[in-house]
Amino acid sequence: MADSNPHREDEAVEEEEEIDETSYKSVKDAVLFAIDISDSMLTPRPSPDPKKPTQESPATAALKCAYHFMQQRIISNPQDMMGVLLYGTQASKFYDEDEDSRGDLSYPNCYLFTDLDVPSAQEVKDLRALVDDEAESRDVLTPANGQASMANVLFCANQIFTSKAPNFLSRRLFIVTDNDNPHGDDKSVRSAATVRAKDLYDLGVTIELFPISRPEHAFDNTRFYDDIIYKTSPNDPEAPAYLQSDPKTSTAAGDGISLLNSLLSSIKSRTVPRRSHFTNMPLELGPDLRISVSGYILFRRQEPARSSFIWLGAEKPEIAKGVTTQSTDDTSRVIEKWEIRKAYKFGGDQVTFTSEEQKALRDFGEPVIRIVGFKPIAALPFWANVKHPYFIYPSEEDYVGSSRVFSALHQTLLRDKKMALVWFIARKGAGPVLAAMIAGEEKIDENGVQKYPPGMWILPLPFADDVRQNPETSLNVAPEPLIDQMRVVIQQLQLPKGLYEPLKYPNPSLQWHYRILQALALDEDLPEKPEDKTIPKYRQIDKRAGDYVLSWADELEKQYANVSAAAPRPTSTLVKRGAKDQASELDDHRPSKPFKKVKVEEGSGGFEEEVRKHHKKGTLSKLTVAILKDFLTSHGRSNAGKKADLIERVEEFLEA
Repeated sequence: MADSNPHREDEAVEEEEEIDETSYKSVKDAVLFAIDISDSMLTPRPSPDPKKPTQESPATAALKCAYHFMQQRIISNPQDMMGVLLYGTQASKFYDEDEDSRGDLSYPNCYLFTDLDVPSAQEVKDLRALVDDEAESRDVLTPANGQASMANVLFCANQIFTSKAPNFLSRRLFIVTDNDNPHGDDKSVRSAATVRAKDLYDLGVTIELFPISRPEHAFDNTRFYDDIIYKTSPNDPEAPAYLQSDPKTSTAAGDGISLLNSLLSSIKSRTVPRRSHFTNMPLELGPDLRISVSGYILFRRQEPARSSFIWLGAEKPEIAKGVTTQSTDDTSRVIEKWEIRKAYKFGGDQVTFTSEEQKALRDFGEPVIRIVGFKPIAALPFWANVKHPYFIYPSEEDYVGSSRVFSALHQTLLRDKKMALVWFIARKGAGPVLAAMIAGEEKIDENGVQKYPPGMWILPLPFADDVRQNPETSLNVAPEPLIDQMRVVIQQLQLPKGLYEPLKYPNPSLQWHYRILQALALDEDLPEKPEDKTIPKYRQIDKRAGDYVLSWADELEKQYANVSAAAPRPTSTLVKRGAKDQASELDDHRPSKPFKKVKVEEGSGGFEEEVRKHHKKGTLSKLTVAILKDFLTSHGRSNAGKKADLIERVEEFLEA
């Protein structure tokens, strides 16, 4: 919305640029794969599964993982950057920003296969050729005679992030290797690598390690990588650290297929950067007692997002840049921003407001989370969860000691099984809502890796108009034999561990949308049908619960027969209903009576005169909505809208 004061137009533009710059920094992500190319990483490993006798090397599995990751991100997150750095190779190549040199040996045994940038379709094809073992591409996978220096690799990554993604808030380096002690007992080289890792940490780059265990030796992080891996980023130290590297997540069996699935699943879990919905918001516990928190949206429906328009009129498709202008209807003169006014209809008149007045109407105060009381957690009904919740975590930037106070409040709510009622304004200009602040416990998977950190959940509570009242029904309780047999059926249909994990079931329509875009961009064959993992497994269901369902159906027939035999049969009612039905059948064969049509025809002239009479007196508002709609319909005018809109159309018709 433009500012109505022309003297403040520059000020409004500056505000918009600041907002765009903030969103630019918060939504982009830069990921650089660093894959170890050594003899052990290139050695195929047999599959322990007899059904999958194929052999695959860890390096090939890692390249496939990077390829699938690039396929997903090039469409779902088109603004993110990605690069592939191969280290330990005999050849060396680094893209110099100034000279664009392809043979720079300042980083020996480092081969930048894909520069850190928004992936293009050609880069995806080149990476696919490398994965598919094509002769020309496989030449770059020749390992060097010695071990590559990790200090050199980390310094190369530092230069790439500094030159290609200097302003990104989310920058990650993924290291895939099976060598847990690359430099042995050489303290000088280990010390240099530690210094380079510290430089990356100070730059705001998070290093993620994907360890691969060898068949004869399990990967040990303590030998080298514990000195260079930092758990959090300095740009966002208070953010919840999801799925940190853990030795239990490495694949010890050496199966190439299972290794690929493990790596891809692990990388998928770490590809989403920690993007805050709001930062440093005050959490007010009482008068003059505040702490600061940051909020995140962890669960939200993902939908296809169009990032740009494509113009196909030229020889080559080009991205179209849209320009929006507003003009008058009569003269087509371009309207300036300061000429625009916002208006609302009230009683047939237009009430105008300036931009400052509209902002004042929507201003309910600064963003805040204010505790207004406490209630037992049992008082919160299940149906109150109608909007996506916010996850909040303490921040020490504005108020020192926020983490300690937040932790004390969190533990108290968990211990007493209570929730806090809060007055919640998510951002400036947003409407206030009453919400329930619930303490959430830490959740860990079967491998001991953290899935959800401990923190607070802000659940917006619905107003009375948001809740639909269920109709009153009088249902009889089923007999006990039916309930007992249905209980067995439900037990056979339980998911593993009794938990539903939505991350295992991707949206089929969304995946089909991305699959079509991928095929068009990479010159692939169009798929015939989408892969829908939400379709029930009918054979497995029939195998597990089919006999129990048939047994329940037999019991249902038996119970129905018992109830029907015991129920009395009122003959008088049946006779009366039969007579009425016969009379209705006779009426159906009789010619229809035109009394309704006669009434309409007789009344048509009546409401015509009545509407014109009230129009002359200026009392159209005394007429009913039905009469106004009939009048407009008889003259071919629209009868949609409220009563004020109908009166306005009637006046326009009669005054024309």
